[in-house]
Amino acid sequence: MDEKPTIHPLSADRLVDYLAFFDGDAFVDNPHWAPCYCHFYLADHRQVPWEQRTSEENRAAVSQHIVAGRMQGYLAYLDGRVVAWCHAAPRLAIPNLQDNEQLQVGDLEQVGSIVCFLVAPACRRAGIAASLLGAACDGLRRQGLVIAEAYPRRDTPSDAANYHGPLQMFLEAGFEPYREFRDFLIVRKRLEAPILVGGHLPCLF
Repeated sequence: MDEKPTIHPLSADRLVDYLAFFDGDAFVDNPHWAPCYCHFYLADHRQVPWEQRTSEENRAAVSQHIVAGRMQGYLAYLDGRVVAWCHAAPRLAIPNLQDNEQLQVGDLEQVGSIVCFLVAPACRRAGIAASLLGAACDGLRRQGLVIAEAYPRRDTPSDAANYHGPLQMFLEAGFEPYREFRDFLIVRKRLEAPILVGGHLPCLF
């Protein structure tokens, strides 16, 4: 695949595209995870255990988050159709990260988190995830964040299990190990200072 994707930040006017991707291509080879709709890190697990949430509930909740501007990320398009997604936002906008004891940090106000990648099977291994990663880092930088953080797994057995993004991709993009566990790492990259436009940070969302 030689064509480069077009990357757009998630927004309310792209909700239909987002849902079409998750309803269709996103999990064609992994239907067991199809109910997620990338709601896992935003859902209140104390109120309703994740295993009890239905696909319809997650779809509706994510739709509300997107319309209200509470969910951030990036969509990759080819020929006008979404082929990939990256969930990336300030850590403060992804509350379930801090609820995980292993992922707790003291500088979360400075950190942007890159938690999930999802690429349609026919478009994998074509550099689309790396393009999304670059867009995510740039978007976090423009929001004034100092650090980009991600959570790649070790020795993933399948593409599905690699949804946090391949470790090698992060290393090639300048990320470095920050904290290591048996099954995964936290990797970080210091972001360059944002470029001011007219004395203000440009707004992407």
